[in-house]
This record gives sequence, C-alpha cells and structure tokens, in this order.
Amino acid sequence: MKEIRFQEISALLYRIVLAFFFYQIARLLFWFFNKNLIPVDSISEYLNLAYRGIAFDTTAILYVNSLFILLSLIPVIINTQKTYHKFLFYLYFITNGISYGMNFGDFVYFKFSQARLTTAAMNVAQHESNIGKVFLVSVAEHPFVLVWFVILMALWIFLYKKVKVSPRKPLKLVPYFIFSVLTLCLTALLVVGGIRGDFKHSTRPINLVDANRHVTKPAQANVVLNSVFSFFRTMNTNSFQEVHFVNEKFIDENIHADKLYQRQGVEPKPNVVIFILESFGKEYSGAFNKDTKIKNFVSYTPFFDSLATQSLIATNAFANGRQSIHGMSSVLAGIPSLKDAFTSSPYSNQKIQSIVSVSNDMGYDTSFFHGAPNGSMGFLGFGNILGFKHYYGKTEYNNDADFDGMWGIWDEPFFQYFAKTLDRKKSPFMATLFSVSSHHPFKVPEKYQGKFKKGPLEIHEPIGYTDFALKQFFKTAEKMTWFNNTIFVFVADHTNQVAYPEYEKSMNRFSIPILFYSPNPKYQLKGEITEPAQQIDIYPTLADLMGYNKKIRSWGRSLVSDKKEDYMVINSDSINEQFMIGNYIYLFNGKEVTGIYNISDKGLERNLINKVKNPETEKGILLSKAWYQDYMNRVINRKLN
Repeated sequence: MKEIRFQEISALLYRIVLAFFFYQIARLLFWFFNKNLIPVDSISEYLNLAYRGIAFDTTAILYVNSLFILLSLIPVIINTQKTYHKFLFYLYFITNGISYGMNFGDFVYFKFSQARLTTAAMNVAQHESNIGKVFLVSVAEHPFVLVWFVILMALWIFLYKKVKVSPRKPLKLVPYFIFSVLTLCLTALLVVGGIRGDFKHSTRPINLVDANRHVTKPAQANVVLNSVFSFFRTMNTNSFQEVHFVNEKFIDENIHADKLYQRQGVEPKPNVVIFILESFGKEYSGAFNKDTKIKNFVSYTPFFDSLATQSLIATNAFANGRQSIHGMSSVLAGIPSLKDAFTSSPYSNQKIQSIVSVSNDMGYDTSFFHGAPNGSMGFLGFGNILGFKHYYGKTEYNNDADFDGMWGIWDEPFFQYFAKTLDRKKSPFMATLFSVSSHHPFKVPEKYQGKFKKGPLEIHEPIGYTDFALKQFFKTAEKMTWFNNTIFVFVADHTNQVAYPEYEKSMNRFSIPILFYSPNPKYQLKGEITEPAQQIDIYPTLADLMGYNKKIRSWGRSLVSDKKEDYMVINSDSINEQFMIGNYIYLFNGKEVTGIYNISDKGLERNLINKVKNPETEKGILLSKAWYQDYMNRVINRKLN
C-alpha cells in the first residue's frame, strides 16, 4: 500500500498541528507580557479567546505553509527520500521561523502601537534610517523575547524530528499518481477554506475586524489575532498614509470635523430605529425619482413611497462606500470608505465615536440585528468595536425554518422578530437592523411567488418583498407603546443592479434614498432635502435630534440643524476618491486632483481640469486635499473618538 502514502500524509498533518501548538504558546506569551493592556478576567475567558484564535491561526499557518504542503504531497516519487525531506525541513523552519518571529516582536511592539503587527508598521519603518539600531536596542532591552524565541524554536525542531518518513518507492505508478492528485485536490479545497476562514459563500474572508466578534472588551481582539494573520491580511491593501498638503489652520477653518449641536428640550429621549436596507438603491423608489424625468419610470416600493409622503427625505443622497460593511461604518460612525476600506484597514480596531457610543453615553440600550449567520459581513466584529450592547443574528432568531437557504432569515419574519424584541426593551433604545433579502440570487419566499412586480431586473422582485416586510413591520410596531416616540431612519447600504441609463452614470451608481420618519410631530421630520446628502450625515443628524449636547467627530452634517453647514460628499470608485463640492466633482488619487467635472456631469464625461480655473475650483482642490489629510491623520493616529 505504498501508493496510498499514509506515512507522508500523517507526517504532514503532524507538522501542521505542531504549528498550531506553537502559535497558541505565542498567544499565551503575548498576553502574559501585555496583560496590563489587555484585561482577561478568568482562565475560562482566556481559553475562549485562545479557542476563537484558531480560525485566525489557521489562515496564518496555511498562508505560510502552502508551498510546504504542496511539495509534501506532489507525486515526484522521491518524496520519501532523505535528501528531499531535508529540503522540506529547511523550507518548513525558514518560513515558519520568520513568520513565528513576528508574534514575538509584538510582545514589545504592542505596548507602543496597541495593535497587532500590520503592513502599516512597514510604512513607518521605511522612513526610519536607524531601524537596524532600534531593533538591536529593543532586543538588548528585552532579551526575554529572543530567549523565548530560541527555546521554543529548539523545542519545535525537536518535536518535528520525532516523526520521520522512511524511504519508500511506489511499485505501481498509476495508483500512486491518481491517489496523489485526489489528495492534492482535497487539500487545495481545505487550504482555500482555511485561508478564507469559512466555506460559506455568504461569509467574506475573515479580516482583522472579525476578531471583535468574540470579545467582551475590544482590546481582547489582539489576543484572538496573531501577528502573522494581521500582517498578511493587510499586505497590499493599505493605502493609509499620513499626508501633508495644507497647513492645519486651513483644515481647522474649512473641514470642521468637530461639531456641537445644542438642541434643547428633548425630553423624553426618543427611541431611534435605523434600517440599513440591503442594495435598496434610489432607482427602485418612486418617491425619490419624482424629479429625475425618467421616461416610463416604475417604482417597486409602494409602502416606502407612501411613508415618504409623511417623512423628511433626502432626494439627492449618496452612499459613502461600495459594500455592506462600508455602509455600516458610514451610517453608524460617519466614516466613509475610500480606495481601501477603513473596516479592512489596520486601523479599524480602535475606539470610535459613533451614534452607538453617543447613545450609550446617553443611557440608551443599543442593539444590532442582522438575520444572517452571526459574524457574516463582519458586522458582529465591527458592531463590538462600535459598542453595541446586544447582537441579534440567525443564532438568536433560532428558527431555521425561516432561513432563505443562502444569506439569512427572510426579511418579513426577521422584521417581525425585530419589532417584538424591541417591545421587550426599556426606552430609550437605539436599534439598527441590516436587512438581507434584497441580495443575489434575488429570490422571494415560495408563498409570495407572483405577488411582487418582477420588472426587467432580478432585484426588483426582492426589493418589493423587502418593501412589503417593512409594511408588515409597521403594522406590528405601530400598536406598541414605544412607537409614537421613535425616530426611524431608512437608508440603503449601497446600490445594485441598474435598469435606467440615469443610474449608470458614475456618480449615480452611489445614489441611495435617505428617509427620516417619526409619528411624533415635535421632531418635525417632514419635507424634502434637495441639497446633496450622504450616509455620513445620518450620525450627526441623529445626535442633533436626540439632544446630544457634547462635541462629536463627524465629517457629515446634521440635516435638521438651523446652522448653515458646508457639505462635501465623499466616496470612491476604488481607484480614485470622489468629492462633490459646490458646483464641481473632483477626482483625487491620493496625491493630486486628476479630474474636475461640472456637478451636473454625473457620468464624469467631460474633464475640465485643463479647461476651467477659477477661485471655486482652486479652493475645491485644496478642500479635497485638506479633507483627505484630516481623514488620514484621524484614522492613522487613532483620533476617531
């Protein structure tokens, strides 16, 4: 049975398990040397963090050992020869030794950065001419790091050599090759799943923010993570760098990221309910297209349209990102996503002021609802960073009979669960629900087949279903005691399929509805906002309406304030940052403005950069650079609180 290669596979599994063992030792040492910065209250709590860290260790170990795994399994006949295994030995310990050392560097480095090692550290290092000296001094000041590394590497080598592969030559080459190819295919599947962190198509590859899903205190995420994972996951994705285009005086005078609203007499405090609606673009709603003059326009949201007649609506509003997680950071924390998303950056794990923290500060009960498997889209992790006190997902719903088989619980039953859960809460509360059903593959429950308009796009039918789910939610909620003193917000996370040429235009690919509604007339939430608005305006608007009388950090503005505030709409096409300022749209590549377009040119068809030069465009260029500089400064230097 030499063709089956049990001996080689067993040895490979043993060597990979060894890596997991030593990563756990490194995790324990990391926490031990930084326990004053990372509170862990009990042995059981630490063991839970260590267990949760296995997923992140898996990704890191498979990244590092992919070549070793491949060379251990490819059918080259000489796999069991002594010389070949000596080569594998050196490959294994060179790659694992270098990567394992990253964790030890964080024993010391974490005290200064309070974050795991990322590629951001390399950006800092490349500007330091004395980095070698700094390294040697650090080792001299902390010799225990080197001592522990040497001891553990020696132990690792000792244990590695305990399992040997005896030289064997396959007698039947055809079975040998067939078994080897099948083994490689299965291994490749397992490695891809391990690196992603899951085999579910509904779950994005795990990122740094996902470590926060499993912690009670944000700092504990650093125990769940390992330095190899955080470094690899931020490699080639970090465009976050401090820049210096304008002086700070210009930023202070023009960007106004620190705001103070002093609304009086907001008693009792209103409940706040935010619906972030999956892919619920402006294009699908009649109430938001009255003035677009689209021929033969069809609306798929009859309830949403009727609600808009009793609400304050922003008919010229834009998303600040391209993905669901971008929508979450923009709506709740006022942080737009640029070319590289903040939520996937090395800086996402920091204290962030948001409508969640404001609500917590005001004594609100705060909760987040998402019908997908817990942790999907990174919402649970980022929600913990923001400070939500409660998370309700598919696990808490606890009825797979209502699972759509793809993304999560159908919107109608989950919206009912949302209403009934809120009815058990004590006011005031702030709750956010992120819907799931208006998502590819664009299906509706079987019992509703034929009920909603199908239209030319696949998404039209599930948009109608989500609209119906909202109607049913209101039928239930309006009978509850908390309903009359509640402010409701409805906003899309991003756009999706496009039917009309108007929404194929570059800037209109970000066009979304924003709607504020309250049955309580004292909040005066009626009318239409025609000036440009955006997702990041929601957080300051709510802070204003709630009567939060402390300073907030926001690049957006309150849409209900008596103050006249300048606006700047920000988003990114993943190549350039896009700024809508006054009468023009500016494209900025991180270094310079490369395009200037008239505000009416939403398709960005006529670049005026070499054709128009006036005081407004000159200032617009400076404002684009100043905002970008302020954003980078606050994000990188952890000034988002």
